[in-house]
Amino acid sequence: MIEPKITDDLVEAHGLKPDEYRRILDILGRTPTFTELGIFSAMWNEHCSYKSSKKWLRTLPTQGARVICGPGENAGVVDIGDGQVVVFKMESHNHPSYIEPHQGAATGVGGILRDVFTMGARPIAAMNSLSFGRPEHPRTRSLVSGVVAGIGGYGNAFGVPTIGGEVRFHRAYDGNCLVNAFAAGIANADAVFYSAASGVRMPVVYLGAKTGRDGVGGATMASAEFDDSIEEKRPTVQVGDPFTEKRLLEACLELMASGAVISIQDMGAAGLTCSAVEMGDKGRLGIRLNLDRVPVRESQMTAYEMMLSESQERMLMVLRPEKEGAARAIFAKWDLDFAVVGETIAEDRFVIVHGGEVKADLPLAALSGTAPEYDRPHRPTPAPQPLDDVPAIDPIEGLKALIGSPNYASKHWVWEQYDHMVLADTVRAPGMGPGVVRVHGTSKLLAFTSDVTPRYVAADPVEGGRQAVAEAWRNLMAVGATPLAATDNLNFGNPEKPQVMGQLVGAIRGVGEACRALDMPIVSGNVSLYNETDGSAILPTPTIGAVGLLASADELIGAVPQAGDAVLVIGATAGHLGQSALLAEAFGREDGPPPPVDLDAELRAGHFLHGQRASIRAATDLSDGGLALAAFEMAQAGGIGVEIEVEDIPTLFGEDQGRYLVATADPEALLAAGRAEGVAVALVGRFGRSVVRFGSVEAPLEALSRLYLTAFEAAVADLAPRSGAA
Repeated sequence: MIEPKITDDLVEAHGLKPDEYRRILDILGRTPTFTELGIFSAMWNEHCSYKSSKKWLRTLPTQGARVICGPGENAGVVDIGDGQVVVFKMESHNHPSYIEPHQGAATGVGGILRDVFTMGARPIAAMNSLSFGRPEHPRTRSLVSGVVAGIGGYGNAFGVPTIGGEVRFHRAYDGNCLVNAFAAGIANADAVFYSAASGVRMPVVYLGAKTGRDGVGGATMASAEFDDSIEEKRPTVQVGDPFTEKRLLEACLELMASGAVISIQDMGAAGLTCSAVEMGDKGRLGIRLNLDRVPVRESQMTAYEMMLSESQERMLMVLRPEKEGAARAIFAKWDLDFAVVGETIAEDRFVIVHGGEVKADLPLAALSGTAPEYDRPHRPTPAPQPLDDVPAIDPIEGLKALIGSPNYASKHWVWEQYDHMVLADTVRAPGMGPGVVRVHGTSKLLAFTSDVTPRYVAADPVEGGRQAVAEAWRNLMAVGATPLAATDNLNFGNPEKPQVMGQLVGAIRGVGEACRALDMPIVSGNVSLYNETDGSAILPTPTIGAVGLLASADELIGAVPQAGDAVLVIGATAGHLGQSALLAEAFGREDGPPPPVDLDAELRAGHFLHGQRASIRAATDLSDGGLALAAFEMAQAGGIGVEIEVEDIPTLFGEDQGRYLVATADPEALLAAGRAEGVAVALVGRFGRSVVRFGSVEAPLEALSRLYLTAFEAAVADLAPRSGAA
């Protein structure tokens, strides 16, 4: 094949700015080959290099008493005692999922699972955070259907329970949905594997499925805005096979146990290029690859295609030479490819040979360690105007506006398509707050949650960043877990726009402040930028995934009340309605400031809840929809009514932070403890009967439940609404 001539148009098509290309010329002292241009493009794009966000990511707290490995590896590693660790991360697959929903979402799940088991951990749980455009938008139904089917199809076949997540709808996502995937696994603390290569002339081994042309240029595509050429990007979406991934998991874990692995890296974004460069750079070694040895499934593949393919279910490993025979036998048993495709070298070079010709010869460190880093201009988001008067509304009608919206209706239509019981260790299924799973063979439980309120972040990025962390922390506390650490998935628009960069900078500041105050460090994560279509950006969406630990099931706080239980609110209520769910769903308004986050108050309320767990039958945090929505959801879970002795709209629907709703048979004990410890505790009602009553107005629980259980499917599904469990 005759390689194309390097022109300005070709450089631009690879997502490289003129000054970046000049930097490449300075590094090489010559014009790059076509393959070299592709390699630079892959390694220097936003998706792989974090060139717009690195400056700010360094400000996040990443260390803690339990943190074994923070950001920089495939996933974070956190100590859970007894010689065990939890390994977890969240990543985006936004652009691929908008272009091809099923495969985009499926391969997002596959990629995050590989990030976990390449560290030596067996996956035990998955979550997802999904953001779509308006239900009435012509693409939304197909996106929802395809994404949910892709997540379920991959996770179910692979055999990992999907135990939590969130789904939201907003016009800002009409042209760019978000698919954020989370996975967690368990490993022995002395058997965690890292990606840094070591040793000179060590074999570099290709593992897993064959390489095809799917996904070529995927990382570069994910670092650009969408426009009317979106359909042309379809070939950049990868195609996944969960059954191959399951075999790859078992083969890799068996290989690791054999002592053959020096280092290992999954082939994700930018495929063979990124995995080889990262392994070499972290080990301060060079890499020489012979592409003639790479297993391929298509004929006449070029070096460019092979280096940039994002075919799924592949790994790259540095192998102990004396273990090659045993390692090869393991992969033969699992019917997977095993090929020695190169070696480590002492020189700082990345050498690619194909067909007996050198297709690339680059300084390896320049591809990673000296990638561009920008301090982009950023403009702080203007302070929101004070909230105007909120129109009067019947409290029951306000509740109906929430539970009749796909944003706050039951999501059972979604999670019923996911296998959340596989592995038989799920303790709390989706739909009841954080997912909770047993650590197999032990008494320990792990709780998982994913949280962000994008309209808060849009109104005030710093406060919104704080709130995303605080809500994740509060969700874990509400089930009795001790929060351990977090992963972040920072989804924003074009960072070259100062107002968007200002959102990113502000949100990271808020996230960092909350993580420090709540002792919940960020140990892994992902940044997804350029989430725009025709210049219209998504809402800033810094998703926080968090993990908490319970020593045993005895520490678990329930989610289901009983008839006769009192309803109490822990934490102070001021009735903050700015940027509230009630405003958005009942009045179509998104105005006013978001609720302020008092991190000291968060700590006091959360620790009070844990200290009083013996008196608490069920608990949930208060967030979107305030007291009204939380009381209804808890009543719905128990199949009993609830009567709240107030009908003041700010008190019912206010979204003041640092609060919990609890059900208890002994309200006096909690009230007395609150007085003694200086924590606000208020008795607001009781569970029982078969109605939902706010003050003097009420409605039958059955009618409200019917609306809650059918509204989501009615809004987004192609089939007629059907009933189902909440």
